[in-house]
Amino acid sequence: MNIGVIFAGGVGSRMHSKGQPKQFLKVNGKPIIAHTLTIFEKSDDIDAVVISILPSKIELMKQIVEDFHLSKVKKIVPGGETGQLSIYNGLKAAKEVSINDNDIVLIHDGVRPLINGIVIKDNIDCVKKNGSAITTAPAKETFMLVDNDKKVTKVVDRKNSFIAKAPQSFYLKEILELEEDAIERGYTDIVDSSTLMGMYNKNLSIIEGPYENIKITTPDDFYMFKALINARENEQIFGF
Repeated sequence: MNIGVIFAGGVGSRMHSKGQPKQFLKVNGKPIIAHTLTIFEKSDDIDAVVISILPSKIELMKQIVEDFHLSKVKKIVPGGETGQLSIYNGLKAAKEVSINDNDIVLIHDGVRPLINGIVIKDNIDCVKKNGSAITTAPAKETFMLVDNDKKVTKVVDRKNSFIAKAPQSFYLKEILELEEDAIERGYTDIVDSSTLMGMYNKNLSIIEGPYENIKITTPDDFYMFKALINARENEQIFGF
């Protein structure tokens, strides 16, 4: 069984949107999170979806699921105080949906709507082969590591540099056990699941996804997503 774990517990302070968190902002009449969920809904490789959302927005999320006929959504649970805790709540919900220890979870941001079915399939295949899958994109520019005084300590070879994105996918049993152990040890704000796995010296494997697989965090991201969606629709309608 392959389960999408969609977390969207943030309030979007960097978006400067009035009234609604960023995941509920609409593009072409459809909330961003609904754009994301639709991709999982349409994938033949996904069996179920669980959502970890702001507690105050659970009823709104239920309405969106109904309005956009998202039948694979099996559970909607409250998010946590941090992104990590929101993921943990989503993983616990996935455990309730799960049918055996070999089930795979694809952990994904609710505000990352520009993936596709190929990315989902590649994640699942990579987990089955290697035990994990981190969606990435090749770095287009050079990374520099610096110390506390902003002095460069290392220039990283670009050809070996990749940007970690999402989904980040694992066997449910393993990632849930590591989350529980980390939280028991006081780690509640680890930036993402790949960082958590790295803390425990677990092997990580990557798949390459589209560079435009952005996380919508700022107004610039929002307008880029809107432009890409409009361009895709124009291509379908007009053939360019």
